[in-house]
Amino acid sequence: MEYVNPEGLRLDGRRPLEMRQLRAEIGVVARADGSAVFEMGNTKVIAAIYGPREVQNKSQQINDQAVVRCEYSMANFSTGDRMRKPKHDRRSTEISLVIRQTMEACILTHLMPRSQIDIFVQVLQADGGTRSACINAATLALADAGIPMRDLVTSCAAGYLNTTPLLDLSYVEDSAGGPDVTVGILPKLDKVTLLQMDAKLPLDTFETVLQLAIEGCKAVANYIREILLENTKQLEFRRGV
Repeated sequence: MEYVNPEGLRLDGRRPLEMRQLRAEIGVVARADGSAVFEMGNTKVIAAIYGPREVQNKSQQINDQAVVRCEYSMANFSTGDRMRKPKHDRRSTEISLVIRQTMEACILTHLMPRSQIDIFVQVLQADGGTRSACINAATLALADAGIPMRDLVTSCAAGYLNTTPLLDLSYVEDSAGGPDVTVGILPKLDKVTLLQMDAKLPLDTFETVLQLAIEGCKAVANYIREILLENTKQLEFRRGV
């Protein structure tokens, strides 16, 4: 199958180094302390934050920092596959752990000792890049909740198909079996907090694909800052500042 045609266009009309359209909205869950919807093309994710609040299970309480918990799930209608998935299957557990560890790297947990922060993420529509979209949605929701962070953590994936590096893979491209790299970074601190790769790549090719994913992360970070700035302006306007 041809994933990039002779004119240099992918199946969805993008160039190889072009991201899908980003869309986001803050404050979508009224009862949550912070919430956000984040879309990368046809992939749509909602995240809700509860906390910092009292630790429910006292045996898990940590005296000098907050406990971060994360629950990832996929809505049954999020894919074309109509099979009902168990709630805590192996993939959901693994992605929950990845999101939790990535978010822990940016949350200033030491400022909120003996408390817990719950992150709930659900995929409403899946078309590749769900892991990255979940991290981006969680970052926006944490900012909406006013949780102190070292930096915004953003994520993007890049792949390598038919000798061509591709940014921000769709489901069809992701399912092609080529190597893909998912990266999470703290853009201002210039630190990588997440790096996952599901196939081997020659070192020089890996560096190209990794750099491409990092550029995608930086583009997401710029977009998230714009959303937060616009949201702040709206709040100021409502309060008559």
